[in-house]
Amino acid sequence: MGKIQRSPQKRRGRSGNRRKSGFAGAREQTQCRFCRRGIKYVDYKDIETLAKLLTNRGKIYSRKRSGNCAGCQRKAKRAIKRARYIGLLPFTT
Repeated sequence: MGKIQRSPQKRRGRSGNRRKSGFAGAREQTQCRFCRRGIKYVDYKDIETLAKLLTNRGKIYSRKRSGNCAGCQRKAKRAIKRARYIGLLPFTT
């Protein structure tokens, strides 16, 4: 029996310069929960709001997951850390 001839290896993944159908940035931008309400200061004593930004293990959700803008995410992070330090929120569960 003779050797089986193989065809040259094809490139894996996307071939050529094909683009995805549709426009990637077509989704409408929405405001974060704090900007919608016009909140300038995220209060560390507002445990109900801050608890929505934490996982059940006590980790802070990312900006992408929580839907906050960069500025409000920093304010929320500061408020969560203050609440943890005082003992209003747990560090871990």
